[in-house]
Amino acid sequence: MDPNRIIQALKGTIDPNLRIAAENELNQSYKIINFAPTLLQIIVSEQVEFPVRQAAAIYLKNMVSQYWQDREPSVGEVVFPFNIHENDRQQIRDHIVEGIIRCPESIRAQLTMCLRAIIKHDFPGRWTAIVDKLSMYLQSQNSGSWYGSLLALYQLVKTYEYRKADEREPLLAAMQIFLPRIQQLISQLLADATIFSVLIQKQILKIFHALVQYSLPLQLINNAVMTQWMEILRAIMDRDIPAETLEVDEDDRPELAWWKCKKWALRIITRLFERYGSPGNVTKEYQEFSDFFLKTYAVGIQQVLLKVVDQHRQGQYVTPRVLQQCLNYLSQGLSHSLTWKQMKPHMQTICQEVIFPLMCYRDEDERLWQEDPYEYIRMKFNLYDDHSLPATAAQSLLCKAARKRKEVLPQMMEFCHKILVDPSADPRSKDGALHCIGTLAELLLKKRIYREQMELMLQNYVFPLLNSPMGYLRARSCWVLHCFSPLRFHDELVLRNAVELVRQDLIDDKEMPVKVEAAIALQTLVSNQEQAKMYIRPYIRQVMQELLHVVRETENDDLTNVIQKMICEYNQEMAAIAVDMTQNLAELFTRVLQSEEYEENEDKTVMALGILSTIDTILTVMEDHKEITQQLEGICLQVIGLVLQKPIIGMAEFYEEILSLAFGLTCQTISPQMWQLLGVLYEVFQHDCFDYFTDMMPLLHNYVTVDTDMLLSNPKHLEVIYNMCKKVLTVDAGDDAECHAAKLLEVIILQCRGRGIEQCIPLFVEAVLERLMRGVKSSELRTMCLQVVIAALYYNSALLIQTLDNIHFPHSPQPITAHFINQWINDTEFFLGLHDRKMCIIGLTVLMELPSRPAALERVAGQIIPSILLLFLGLKHLYASRLINKPDLLTHAGVHDEDQNEEIPSDEDEVNESQNIVHQQSNMTAGQGGEDDEDDEDDYWDEDAFEGTPLEEYSTPLDYDNGEDEYQFFTSALLRIQSSNAAWYQCLTAPLSDDQKKQLQEIYSISQQKRSTTAKGHW
Repeated sequence: MDPNRIIQALKGTIDPNLRIAAENELNQSYKIINFAPTLLQIIVSEQVEFPVRQAAAIYLKNMVSQYWQDREPSVGEVVFPFNIHENDRQQIRDHIVEGIIRCPESIRAQLTMCLRAIIKHDFPGRWTAIVDKLSMYLQSQNSGSWYGSLLALYQLVKTYEYRKADEREPLLAAMQIFLPRIQQLISQLLADATIFSVLIQKQILKIFHALVQYSLPLQLINNAVMTQWMEILRAIMDRDIPAETLEVDEDDRPELAWWKCKKWALRIITRLFERYGSPGNVTKEYQEFSDFFLKTYAVGIQQVLLKVVDQHRQGQYVTPRVLQQCLNYLSQGLSHSLTWKQMKPHMQTICQEVIFPLMCYRDEDERLWQEDPYEYIRMKFNLYDDHSLPATAAQSLLCKAARKRKEVLPQMMEFCHKILVDPSADPRSKDGALHCIGTLAELLLKKRIYREQMELMLQNYVFPLLNSPMGYLRARSCWVLHCFSPLRFHDELVLRNAVELVRQDLIDDKEMPVKVEAAIALQTLVSNQEQAKMYIRPYIRQVMQELLHVVRETENDDLTNVIQKMICEYNQEMAAIAVDMTQNLAELFTRVLQSEEYEENEDKTVMALGILSTIDTILTVMEDHKEITQQLEGICLQVIGLVLQKPIIGMAEFYEEILSLAFGLTCQTISPQMWQLLGVLYEVFQHDCFDYFTDMMPLLHNYVTVDTDMLLSNPKHLEVIYNMCKKVLTVDAGDDAECHAAKLLEVIILQCRGRGIEQCIPLFVEAVLERLMRGVKSSELRTMCLQVVIAALYYNSALLIQTLDNIHFPHSPQPITAHFINQWINDTEFFLGLHDRKMCIIGLTVLMELPSRPAALERVAGQIIPSILLLFLGLKHLYASRLINKPDLLTHAGVHDEDQNEEIPSDEDEVNESQNIVHQQSNMTAGQGGEDDEDDEDDYWDEDAFEGTPLEEYSTPLDYDNGEDEYQFFTSALLRIQSSNAAWYQCLTAPLSDDQKKQLQEIYSISQQKRSTTAKGHW
């Protein structure tokens, strides 16, 4: 392969004028043998221009990700799809590690992605040699090869990072070689603070983190090995950062290698403590290790982290991530007496001088509020924002400390109270005090001593700040009211004031962050306080309009949830404003979708989903107002059209919500416009096929059941729905979609029974039997396919038998009728839920009464009634379980009146009770063994057997109160057989045991009771 030709083509891809011709050239060449290795030569060659090397790296990465794995032809195709030739693959495997070692960073990033894909497919099978190669470079005295080979080793470890412990053997075998070497290397480099050394240290820490973060290989990392690593981690956390790093801009410091080293060391330490080193909170295999970890390392590490936290307290720079992880570690330490005893003397200082300042409004908050209040709102609601991380960790630490250690809450409340009562206190301190109190609200409301003071606290210190000249204090006060919205108010006037002040902040405040907090506070007060709901009722139109305005301005998804909840609270009042609101929301949705940054901004998608969900809520609340729903339909159809007519990419994420809207518009009646939508949906289905079929199912069910006359008036309607089901059952769409497709066919048959769809029955039956003949592993799909044939049997038994006689599958040795009957009888125990059992009983009853019985039926005669009895037994349990009343929810109402205490005495550890029970049970079962391990109960009677199946929500005429009664249907048929064909009756009943005869008698009795009740007109 001529490298120059490829170089020229790659160069052309960078030039817009030559790009198309260059891409065509590459597309014609990439399948030629030696193309991929030549790309790698170009990538590593320093003689080639850098942009060309970059383009080659990207092209190779795409090739490897698409064509490295061996692929088989698709169903029905003979030609094998293109894969990179094995000779080419071997050349790449031989040279890619050297490429990673030698190339500059931006190219190296593409090559490491190639390497990950290669390892995923080829290690250990085709490429054990990578272990020897990496070992050679890591053992080498040439330090220039270390960093690149560590990057390569990282790809190997990352490939196995989330695998189960028993699937990690190839990695652990390799790490027997690598772990001692990288531990030796990092120990040797610890004293060297140069950038080269620290980058290598960081990479080793990342490797160790990936090795241990999901499961800890104790066979590889025994206590002695762990001790060496813990000393390394402690040393990294304890060492100073070079003074010259302070010259770097503060926003850029977290990206410096020295801080990243600390960050990764801390991630490992915190992970080890949380997941493996916390006795009472670990799985059985780590119990011994957790005791060792706590006694050996936890206190020593905590000492170093307390020092880091103290450096932050004294004003020295610590990056947000490092501070966050330190606080997380301390939070874990609260649970154990050993670590708590060491932390306890410092806890008051930590709460008041570390946690508290993090909870206060800061200079950077003020800057952002003034420069970009919308960005301020986004940051405050994004818990994963870097700047928010330490404050979030501080909140968690404060809450847990106050909950678990008795000294903390009274000290912190006294501290906050002093600030609130001091008229000369700094406003930012007041913000911090309220932030702390609001954070502790859930705990304070559980303790009578505080709960009884909260009303006064709100009245004296929060209400006045709702009119503060400082916006951030008004916002914080609203937030505090939101936190205490479940409080039981004794003075109605205090509650009325709270609601009125918050309403004013929402309507009249000029600062958008205040409006946002006021909106959330108002909704939580309305949801938690019945009186608050009454106070707002006269203002509901104004409030909803303002909420829409704030949502339009901020595009904050939390506020769409607020609107949805308010709609549900005021469903009666919504009728007057539903159309206006929906129109506004539709316009906002269009604006969000058409905004330039929509493609790149994930928040925009979340916002758009929230808007659709809100429109859906309005539709649900208005479902009994027919005139309003008709007006809403036109608006909703515009939104639906906007999504369905946009290019498929990017719009598909809205399909679920769009289909939910369409479902809401078809629950009562279906307009001509909604029938037109069926054709549009079919077009979408052709593109995306089965991906969204389960989301379409509720809507398709409506098309079949809500307006069956219109469905049958145009053959096209039924054809479209059948084609969808057929395609899902033909292509490998997955069990869930296939079950839904079969269910829909069953619904059509039962819904249209007696409505002249005889020409469809053979098509439906053939579609599901063809799927059954391909082999079905899951019992759900098997029974669902059988159920379609059973429904056809119930629809018209003669037509079904004729259809079965006419169907011939090439690979089936026996007639399809026999195969169907045998499969059905074998699978009766898998018919679960109410509908499926009922359908199966009715089907077996029709089968018993067939005028001309197939030979296969004669052979299973003795199994039919026992199968029916088993189904009736399941139904009996199911009916009984549905009659049992739900426990009275009001029994929990008194929870407010009792103190709830989770505190741990200072000399005790917190123990996770559920974990301990699991340990005890596993220990007990481990000691028993033998026959006792067998479960005496038949699996048929597990809890799921008495639950309805998920597909039962798609109702059929069989499920209505006036539907076929399975008890009467079966007993009447059996009595008819007894009187008309004694020999056949004998075949059916002779094998019954005494218990089964008794059960049969019980079914006769129930049937008689139902018949007499029906006759009296009460049933």
